[in-house]
Amino acid sequence: MTIASMTGFSRVEGAHGDWTWAVETRSVNGRNLDVRFRGPLGFEGLERAARDAAQARFQRGSLTINVQGKPSARTAAGRVNLEALERYLALGESLVAQGRATAPSMDGLLALPGVVEKDASDDEPAERARIEAAMAASIAGALDGLRSARAEEGAALAGVLGGLLGGIERLVGEAEAHAGQQPALIKERFERRLRELLDEAAPMDRIMQEAAVMAVKADVREELDRLIGHIIAARSLLAQDGASGRRFDFLTQEFMREANTLCSKSTAPALTAVGLELKAVIDQFREQVQNVE
Repeated sequence: MTIASMTGFSRVEGAHGDWTWAVETRSVNGRNLDVRFRGPLGFEGLERAARDAAQARFQRGSLTINVQGKPSARTAAGRVNLEALERYLALGESLVAQGRATAPSMDGLLALPGVVEKDASDDEPAERARIEAAMAASIAGALDGLRSARAEEGAALAGVLGGLLGGIERLVGEAEAHAGQQPALIKERFERRLRELLDEAAPMDRIMQEAAVMAVKADVREELDRLIGHIIAARSLLAQDGASGRRFDFLTQEFMREANTLCSKSTAPALTAVGLELKAVIDQFREQVQNVE
């Protein structure tokens, strides 16, 4: 197992008695778990079942669960409520005249709530409960398929994140090599500046003392050590099961904090260039982390 993405799609079809249906589930990125449900009229218990099933499988992501079901022509037969139909036509007439909507189809009109009224004898509670249970099973199957799709996407995402971590590690290594040049550069620049101000040869002990103070302030060893630690932590998260997106979010912020400090302390052009490139790769890593559950 590895990390899971928050994007995916799944579709399951089912049937029971005179009813047929299709369940479509899809998910995109989200800070928390947000479930939106849409189902056929008369099966109000499905929403609770869908939400419970989603919460049992996912921790983050914006999920949409859509159940489209219809009875056979024999079961669906009923009386058309002309009064309700006329109200819908009147509401849509002005929109059609303004060009903001197309003329409604007969199928669409008949599917509107209250247009077709079924006889009470057509609804047997026991049979309706069996149909609803079968639909709930299809919802669970569709969510299992969505979880598999998110896992497959997560496997591909893990490869991308691993490659970016490799780039960050390479740049940290380059930064370590360039960081060793800083003390000599600081001494040279301070000596030159001090002589310009004094207009004569500056005392060497003064140069060494001031240069040492500046070198301590410009030391990036602590930032480099932290960056290496963050790389190790990120690779550990990539190998773990379960939701790790929030921890990746925090880790990415720490990556960028250390890279910013490294750039601000840099006195060597080569180190600054590496630091800027490092920030660019960390930003790419941050964008990809937004997809992790």
